[in-house]
Amino acid sequence: MNFLNIDDLTREQLSEVMTCAVDLKEKHARGKTGDAMEGRSLAMIFEKPSTRTRVSFETGATQLGGHAIFLGPDDIHLGHGEPVKDTARALSRYVDVIMARVFDHADVEELAEYAEVPVVNGLTDDAHPCQTLADLLTIRERFDGFDARVAWVGDGNNVCQSFVLGAAIVGLDLVVATPEEYDVDDEVLERAEALGSRPETTTDPRAAVDGADIVYTDVWVSMGQESERAEKLEVFNDGDFQVDEELLGDRLLMHCLPAHRGEEVTDAVIESDNSIVWDQAENRLHAQKGLLTYLLD
Repeated sequence: MNFLNIDDLTREQLSEVMTCAVDLKEKHARGKTGDAMEGRSLAMIFEKPSTRTRVSFETGATQLGGHAIFLGPDDIHLGHGEPVKDTARALSRYVDVIMARVFDHADVEELAEYAEVPVVNGLTDDAHPCQTLADLLTIRERFDGFDARVAWVGDGNNVCQSFVLGAAIVGLDLVVATPEEYDVDDEVLERAEALGSRPETTTDPRAAVDGADIVYTDVWVSMGQESERAEKLEVFNDGDFQVDEELLGDRLLMHCLPAHRGEEVTDAVIESDNSIVWDQAENRLHAQKGLLTYLLD
């Protein structure tokens, strides 16, 4: 089984991963570890740099008794000098799981097609399902389930799109506020509807946060979009999409990090008692350990 999109998991499978993550997090708090990766290795392919993805996967593999191998752009020929399918075939003879953090979603799909071991999407331009696992775990902890209303405020990017699908799977009440030209792909909204819960959409951040328990935001300019920076900043600033103290109010704040403080979110809000971004960051470790355990079981 591969994990390329959050809706690769059914609601029942997602629940199993969450339950496993909670169990492993409780064990971790008691100084204990799992053994799902004992004698096993994880290949980590990185075209895009990351603090949380690399450290959480590498640490997670170690805590599960395994070994992680970092393969950066200068360490591997992914699509450059060697076809993606050949990399998938070769790595499958060495390791037990492949995690890839790349630009083109088609690359993880090709890795999954030709690999003989599970392939995990560590992030593509289209989706970030591992972040959604951590997000859902964080909300579940705070609300003892998913009886909460979340307002996404910002860009309808890969993180947003995966979260829309994750929210649909668990039945989370979600409203998405984006500028019209940076909204969520229609195909993603249709997939969410097929899962049973299409989110509300709006271009008004203040309407979105009305009645919300959580406000979730992310950077306006993602990696690879640097040429669009000036245009995007103008659009988002004109639409007043910054999450500041007034917009957040007494709601909880979520952000997948890294944050561009002073752009999509203010420093005061990130540092406030309402911020649960560090819980999210920690839960990348536990959610991914739950996922690895599930995939290898």
